[in-house]
Amino acid sequence: MTNTTTYDPALDLMFERVIDVPHQLVWDAWTKPEQLMQWFCPLPWKTVDCTIDLRPGGTFFTVMRSPEGQEFPSTGCYLEVVPNQKLVWTNALAPGFRPVERPQANPDHECAELLFTGIILLEPHANGTRYTAFAMHTDEDSRARHAQMGFEEGWGAALDQMIAMIKAKQKA
Repeated sequence: MTNTTTYDPALDLMFERVIDVPHQLVWDAWTKPEQLMQWFCPLPWKTVDCTIDLRPGGTFFTVMRSPEGQEFPSTGCYLEVVPNQKLVWTNALAPGFRPVERPQANPDHECAELLFTGIILLEPHANGTRYTAFAMHTDEDSRARHAQMGFEEGWGAALDQMIAMIKAKQKA
């Protein structure tokens, strides 16, 4: 796969890992709602609803529930889907590529106001899968806020949960 994503350290957050599960199973975990709901946000948070319409312009909708029971819906739009290789979505657009209004500050959930484009790249690797995650932001302040919220730790914890879920399914 040719990666056409350009990483800008002033605007983007990125991490990469080699994980010991097949890339097809990682793809399934990202694209099947019943699987995504099991790992998508770091515990003790939970993903309690998910809709995936896996095509450019299609819906990527989740509802996250805090440990206190507050629910935070997020609606986004897929921009690019390359099966088993690349998934690109944004919350700056609604399904059908409709622009969204800039969200208002939400003191209960600082991520609610953060607009970004997410990219997941999957490549076969001798030890499983090379997994690369990007969060692309409009400005340096948004990038800094996302980093301060724990981008790498949160996305890393969710990835660890995904790996554990996949391994448990492989043993079953």
